[in-house]
Amino acid sequence: MPYDDVTLRPVAESELGTLEELVQNPEAVGTFQWFGWTDPGSWRRRWAENRLLGDDRGQLAVAAGGEFHGFVGWRRVDVVPRSYYWSMGIQLLPGSRGRGIGTRAQILLVDYLFAYSPVARVEADTETENFAEQRALEKAGFTQEGVLRNVVFRDGQWRDSIRYSVLRDEAAARRTSAES
Repeated sequence: MPYDDVTLRPVAESELGTLEELVQNPEAVGTFQWFGWTDPGSWRRRWAENRLLGDDRGQLAVAAGGEFHGFVGWRRVDVVPRSYYWSMGIQLLPGSRGRGIGTRAQILLVDYLFAYSPVARVEADTETENFAEQRALEKAGFTQEGVLRNVVFRDGQWRDSIRYSVLRDEAAARRTSAES
């Protein structure tokens, strides 16, 4: 993997401006992540409240070569009482895309979520036309489960997404095979 030094860590206060630019600038966000303008102060309020690390959702910085490259995030999805899983996503700076950083960051996040919560499943969705993210998820050990029709409203129209998941035992098998 080209970026073995990819790490996840809490977002630093000094990175909030870059993070806000990444989610508020349509050109920086990219085609598949621009859903319109949102509250520009929400990131700073959440950072002040819990440093973006809550019990039901969180964000971590993606770093490589000592530099901030974007962030990964997750949110809790309740199924029934006492049963939940994590839904995760990633957003990288434009110059950090297509270099293997995102795939490595997604692997690290899956390992983190399984290590520090009792869930059996982590899932991720991406639009059917986002072929780069589909490849990244598959490289990270996710399995395609199916298509969710008309689930994302972006740029004036409804779009289909593909749901991917990785189970705890699959991630453990990946780690074991990588270590041998």
